[in-house]
Amino acid sequence: MSATLASSTVLLNRILTLKENSPFILALDTVVQSSQYLTKEFIYKVTNSTASQKPNIVYLSFETTNVPTYASEFIPLLGLTLPQIKEKVKLNLSQKTLIIVDSFNYIKDTELSQFLQLLISPNTIIYGTYHLSVPSVKSVDNPNKPSLLTKLQFIATTIFDIKPLSIDDDEQLDYLISNLDFPIGSSNQPVFQANVVYRRKSGRSLIYKFSIDSNTHEYNIVQNDQEQADTQDDQELLDGLTTFNLTTTQKQKLVKDQVELPYLEAQHSLGSVGGAIVYEFEKDDDYDEDDPYEDPF
Repeated sequence: MSATLASSTVLLNRILTLKENSPFILALDTVVQSSQYLTKEFIYKVTNSTASQKPNIVYLSFETTNVPTYASEFIPLLGLTLPQIKEKVKLNLSQKTLIIVDSFNYIKDTELSQFLQLLISPNTIIYGTYHLSVPSVKSVDNPNKPSLLTKLQFIATTIFDIKPLSIDDDEQLDYLISNLDFPIGSSNQPVFQANVVYRRKSGRSLIYKFSIDSNTHEYNIVQNDQEQADTQDDQELLDGLTTFNLTTTQKQKLVKDQVELPYLEAQHSLGSVGGAIVYEFEKDDDYDEDDPYEDPF
């Protein structure tokens, strides 16, 4: 296994064990493949981690009736208005807490920021699901306003786009969902595909495609035939093109992946302060505050 592939599976494992700095994790599922098994994998990793102090697990329920056995606290929210939710959700944020939201679909897009403000703290990690198969309510007064899904995808620091492992074509998947054309037993499998987008603190996004087996808890990088062919074609185009070596080694690729870009404020406090890029000076920087030409802003 190459260094790049190894680092990607390590990153996935760190996200699932809550060791990676990712305060808002969003799961996107459909009627063909739900986020049920991803949630189970999260709970397995969290409860079996080597951390000295296990986090509290608070379950905010909009559509779950049975209380999960792993939940430290279960709060039903179905049918409640935002002021009622504020009265009911009283969290102890003094220690590390995993907050699970079973469905963001029940939250109005105009109330999303206020809802998240109830949950955000340095000690909390939010993990929630948005059902792509559920139609969203569009604003009549302002049809161009960003939807709830768009806002969630903008704020989330890690996104799991969950799909069946047997279906790699998006058009085929959309056809199956729109026509409910999938046999009994062919959907919602414990082995599934997850397209993961992880956003670093620097603002750079890392995109991977994994197959996750919730039975054996094994993860593998998925690469279809077309992607493999494109990689081989690119390599062949560089061969014999020039006397210079234009290829990169695995060590160089790993160093490239670890490059930190300027700090992006959009990754601070879940993007509540905007998307300005801020340069943080280091001790080795030669900076003169009195020189107007060296003003970084």
